[in-house]
Amino acid sequence: MHLTATNDLTHLREAVFFEGPNAAQKQSRFWILITLAAIIASAGVVGDSTATVIGAMIVAPLMTPILGTMLSIILADRVNLMRSLSLVIGGALVAIAIGYLLGMVSVNDVVAETNSQVAGRVNPRLIDLLAALATGVVGSVALVRSDISDTLPGVAIAISLVPPLTVVGLTMESGAYDQSLGALLLFLTNVTAILSSGIIVMALYGMHHLAVTAFTPDQQGVSRRRAIALVAVLAVIIVTPLAISTVNIATERQQETKAQAAAEAFGNAVGWELAEITTRSGTLVIAMQGPLPTPDAELLRAELAARGVDVSTVRVLLDPLEVVEYE
Repeated sequence: MHLTATNDLTHLREAVFFEGPNAAQKQSRFWILITLAAIIASAGVVGDSTATVIGAMIVAPLMTPILGTMLSIILADRVNLMRSLSLVIGGALVAIAIGYLLGMVSVNDVVAETNSQVAGRVNPRLIDLLAALATGVVGSVALVRSDISDTLPGVAIAISLVPPLTVVGLTMESGAYDQSLGALLLFLTNVTAILSSGIIVMALYGMHHLAVTAFTPDQQGVSRRRAIALVAVLAVIIVTPLAISTVNIATERQQETKAQAAAEAFGNAVGWELAEITTRSGTLVIAMQGPLPTPDAELLRAELAARGVDVSTVRVLLDPLEVVEYE
């Protein structure tokens, strides 16, 4: 039994397709908004401002052509599928380019080590895919049902589309190409999740039965099965690096916990304090501060080894503090 949709097919097409007499106006609106959203997101990331980045999410129009891609697959509409995909790819390239340009005028490199907005978008995990799938379901249901369509602004905030693209450009300009790939993976994860969950929602609402009347005779259809299979393959491909990233992050956190205990024990023994502990590019960095003289780091090495930490991946920064008092 199929669920009941409260929006008809005409309304759905008008909501996500760039066709009809207002097509030019819709496209100009899309390019204006994607440009402004990318500028806002880039500025928010450079300034490390969460509020500004959220503002960019609300403005960003990428959700529309992504939903258009999903609906095109369901309706087997080749013309709108190509059009929607072109807008997604073109919009993504614009966002990356704007991020790169703002990175060029930024005083400092915008990388994960110094920016929390970047750090939160370069190591996607399986939990990010789960959140994106749920968000895609909400967005698709809101599209089909007019009685809950007012949730779309919340969907725009929940799904991260433009910010990771600007992070791709910013980190690329800074030379952190591994972080660029991580941010791109987050974007592809979100797009794949929206398409996957959207296709399932549309199938539950029985929208695929409208495919035969969805396009005019002069329009070519698309193989729905092949398109869905392609989305499924993409989802499998996306899951693999996400799973690897999840395991790596969990391992790093476990090592950091052990290293923290070792550093605190070392600090208590020599009168120093743990300033910071973090993992950078596979290297566990332990920063400690304390008074002169500088203690023997071999003591810390022994504490780390005793707790099962691989000391070959550890870098210790001992920063002696010298206090000067003026009389």
